[in-house]
Amino acid sequence: MKNCNPPRRKWLISGAFLIVLAVATLPTDRLMPAARAQNDVVSHPSPGGTAGEKIFTKLMERNVQRERRLRQYSVARTYSVKNDKGKLRASAQVVLQYQAPSTKVFNIVAEEGSGFVRRGVFKRLMESEVESAAGRSRHDSSITPANYSFEFVGEEDVDGHHCLVVQAIPKRRDKYLFDGRVWIEAHEFAIVRIEGHPAKNPSFWIKQVDFVRRYQKIGEFWLPLKDESVTQVRVFGKNILTIDYQNYEVVELNAMISSRASIWK
Repeated sequence: MKNCNPPRRKWLISGAFLIVLAVATLPTDRLMPAARAQNDVVSHPSPGGTAGEKIFTKLMERNVQRERRLRQYSVARTYSVKNDKGKLRASAQVVLQYQAPSTKVFNIVAEEGSGFVRRGVFKRLMESEVESAAGRSRHDSSITPANYSFEFVGEEDVDGHHCLVVQAIPKRRDKYLFDGRVWIEAHEFAIVRIEGHPAKNPSFWIKQVDFVRRYQKIGEFWLPLKDESVTQVRVFGKNILTIDYQNYEVVELNAMISSRASIWK
């Protein structure tokens, strides 16, 4: 009899690779590259636009202001992938160093589990984020009027914040865009939560992908708290990717100016 293990192993590897395609739909932690953020806001005025468009215009304006003040930060992240029974397939603990305006450096502290998942999922996610921050990504997944229409759907309290809820409607079927909702803090105009699914199914083998990203306020800034992406893969079942963010250390522009000024006193 022929050994059936090699073909099965190939199928399992293919299934794991599909996780990569799915998690690529996770939105970035910035609304747009800083270099073109202000131009985008100016070129999309919305005095006569819908309520959703006006909310997003205000959000982008506030985001530009926050990005101008953010000079650098570090954060500890924990990546993990589990199956539908809660069994851990792989995990990695990393430290991200961000330097404005576009530099991200990842350092892996510890890792365990499947080498394929660690290399093919975690490493690829990190590389994609570095490329996106530097403006080298071939895919524009930014949450902007160029990629989405926005419809105001109501108000809701989320994680202790009163939010304006906006439906984000992708302008094209693209696996790097999403169809879903965005919760925006009503006073500071900052994203508190995003949830949705890909605007286009990444593969025939994927039945469904759903993600949720939550944000937290660190000082004057709103930064990611937790990502969760649930992928239903045909034959292989459910895979759950989570990214937890802890121990932020943030440096803003005003603090750096004050520190430099004190040296010359």
